[in-house]
Amino acid sequence: MAQNEEKNIIIMGPPAAGKGTQSEKIVETYKIPHISTGDMFRAAIKEGTKLGLEANRYIEKGQLVPDEVTIGLVEERLKKDDCKKGFLLDGFPRTIAQAEALEKILAKLGKKITAVLLLVADDKELIDRIASRRVCPSCGASYNLKTKKPKVEGICDHCGEKIILRNDDRPESFQVRLDDYKSKTMPLVEYYKGKGLVREIDALESIDTVFGHIQEVL
Repeated sequence: MAQNEEKNIIIMGPPAAGKGTQSEKIVETYKIPHISTGDMFRAAIKEGTKLGLEANRYIEKGQLVPDEVTIGLVEERLKKDDCKKGFLLDGFPRTIAQAEALEKILAKLGKKITAVLLLVADDKELIDRIASRRVCPSCGASYNLKTKKPKVEGICDHCGEKIILRNDDRPESFQVRLDDYKSKTMPLVEYYKGKGLVREIDALESIDTVFGHIQEVL
C-alpha cells in the first residue's frame, strides 16, 4: 500500500487482543478517524440527526439498532470531510450483510477497503491477559497491569478515578465473549479472506512490535 494511498481500514480481533490500543496508534500516525459504532451512535444522537434519533429509540429500549439504521449512520459518517484520506472502522461490519452494504456505500463514494487487519491470539493467552486488564469507570480509559500500566498504581492517568476489573473481564464471562466473537466474526473473516484483504497480525507481541507489523501492512 503506497504511503499516500487512501487508508480505508477495518480492524478486527477477539476481545483483549488490543484493538483499542492499536487503533489509537493508527489514528495518530495516519491522521484518519477511528469510527466505532458506539461513538458513531453517540455523535449522531448528540447532533440530533434523523438517523441518530431513530437509533436512540432502540437504544433507550435496550434493543439492537436495526441494520438499515446502522448502515445509514455509517454512510452518513463516511461522507464527512475527515474521511477523505481514509478511515479506521471498528465494530462494523459485524455480519456479511453489513459487509455487502458497506461495499455498496464505498462504491458510491468511489472508495474501497484497502486492508482488513485481523489481530490473532491464542484463547488461553487472551484469558491470562484479560485478568490483568483494568478500566476507568468514569472516562473508559483502558489499562493492563502487565503491558500498559497507569502512571500511578490503581489510578486513571486521564481523570484520576480508581480503575477497576470489569465483571465482563472475569475468566468465565470472558470465555462467553470469546465464543460469541468466534461464532459471529469467523464467517466475516472468511468473507474478507475470499477478497484477499485480510492481513493477520500476532496480537500477543509487545504493543510497539504489533504496531510495527501493522505499519508494514499499511
